Amino acid sequence: MRDFLIGALDKLIAVVVVLMALVVVIGAIAMMAGMGGMPGTPMAGGGGGFISGLIFLVVGLIYVVFVGGFMYLGLGIYHNTKRTADALANR
Repeated sequence: MRDFLIGALDKLIAVVVVLMALVVVIGAIAMMAGMGGMPGTPMAGGGGGFISGLIFLVVGLIYVVFVGGFMYLGLGIYHNTKRTADALANR
């Protein structure tokens, strides 16, 4: 059961990272197209711009890399600990 849960977590992390990257790309495209302004605000209907979208894209993808990397780092620590325990048990 433990191996199933760890395998499922590995797949779930991959799905979450891909979804985060998609959200960042879609959000950046929406900003570049000038969508997303709040009604009643001074920038209603034009809450973005190409430079804003580009900055959002770069910062968002850096964030995705950091968060995804830390999630995989935690999973990698588990796998390394398991391999070490197996190696010591088979000595």
